[in-house]
Amino acid sequence: MVGGVTLPPAHATPRLSDIAAQAQVSEATVSRVLNGKAGVAASTRQRVLAALDVLGYERPVRLRRRSAGLVGLVIPELTNPIFPAFAQIIEQSLAGHGYTPVLCTQMPGGATEDELVEQLEERGVTGIVFLSGLHADTRADPGRYARLASRGVPYVLINGYNPKIDAPFVSPDDGAAARMAVRHLAELGHERIGLAVGPARYVPSRRKAEGFVEALGESFGLSRGQAERRVQHTLFSVEGGHAAAAALLEEGCTGIVCGSDLMALGVVRAARQRGLDVPGALSVVGFDDSQLIAFTDPPLTTVRQPVQAMATAAVGALIEEIHDRAHGRQTPGRRTEFVFQPELVVRGSTGPVRE
Repeated sequence: MVGGVTLPPAHATPRLSDIAAQAQVSEATVSRVLNGKAGVAASTRQRVLAALDVLGYERPVRLRRRSAGLVGLVIPELTNPIFPAFAQIIEQSLAGHGYTPVLCTQMPGGATEDELVEQLEERGVTGIVFLSGLHADTRADPGRYARLASRGVPYVLINGYNPKIDAPFVSPDDGAAARMAVRHLAELGHERIGLAVGPARYVPSRRKAEGFVEALGESFGLSRGQAERRVQHTLFSVEGGHAAAAALLEEGCTGIVCGSDLMALGVVRAARQRGLDVPGALSVVGFDDSQLIAFTDPPLTTVRQPVQAMATAAVGALIEEIHDRAHGRQTPGRRTEFVFQPELVVRGSTGPVRE
């Protein structure tokens, strides 16, 4: 069993319908690929082969190919469902390009990011994808990434732009996410709106806070100082959201924007402990739209992080870096930040302000 899904035995006969659904192609196309027939685009063929890998089927002997190399994926944890969501798409995309993904997770008391990188280098990785790593921490030394590049290891960084690091970055528009959440609550009549977000040293937290402050100024004419008093920096966790909610509810907030879905669940829990109904007495907006959030009680209004597009873009950028390094080319024009627009998903945790 992997990720709660029972995989077929490696020697099982592939079911065309399952592979076609996973690869989003016809069964006839799957049949052509499995039988090694011509007339299938290379990208489509790779999708079918990646679907075989994801579903746990062995590739037919004639279709097996030597791995193009190992690519490390370094993520902070697996308890926040947004990280496994990213990991799944990144791994599938890498497999589709012929690379073998190596997942490295930082756990409390476990290996640090630097130690994981060292282990990956010892295994001879072709490249590394960093998701919400030390690059997002403004207090961390960005020199570690320059040293990694000097050793000839290409990499790409997701969530947390740092202009001192010469590499491709992929990010959601955190400021826009906060602004659209505030506008949504304002349209519902809320004026006392607060923000529960992660530690200020992290770039995504800073960007969300900046967008939030701007939105309060635009919507209600609050000064920067007034708006900043509505911001609670805490941990990106259920407990962090719970703690932030206590302070924001004391300030009389009827709407709270959160830096993650887990924080939003903590806000809902804090409200209920005070006997407050969500959304009757308090409206809550999350961020990420991770799996199962639509099935919480109430279903969570959230700002959806474009995981599929971001993960695919990150892999594409890394492969370009790998190819360029292999051919001795330098491409500073691509070492920039690719910003993706989030989407507000309205569900049951937000409603009109109570008169």
